[in-house]
Amino acid sequence: MKDFMMLFHSEPNPDFNPTPEQIQAEVEAWQHWMGSIGAQGKLKNPGEALGFEGRTMYADGSITDGPYAEVKEIIGGFIIVSSENIDEAIQLSKGCPALANGGKVEVRDIMNFEGM
Repeated sequence: MKDFMMLFHSEPNPDFNPTPEQIQAEVEAWQHWMGSIGAQGKLKNPGEALGFEGRTMYADGSITDGPYAEVKEIIGGFIIVSSENIDEAIQLSKGCPALANGGKVEVRDIMNFEGM
């Protein structure tokens, strides 16, 4: 088994003001989707949702605030899964609630440096 990180991308929508019912439905959709991966024994880390405060350090030492609403895409969170290969990991991403809202799921392998 190998570990993969799923990063959840979406586009900001400042006009979207969800109702409490819509928020609850979204939370339940995420719980159901991650629960189905967990039921297969493949959810290694339930991950976290990312907030809106952040800064970026550049090679020249400069620092910018962000992320900003002007950006075309934000990373909203992540989980870590275990699977035999990237094809299986990408199959696990099917049904992700981010996809239902026009977002995308980026799947990246996690390098293992133990024993090096």
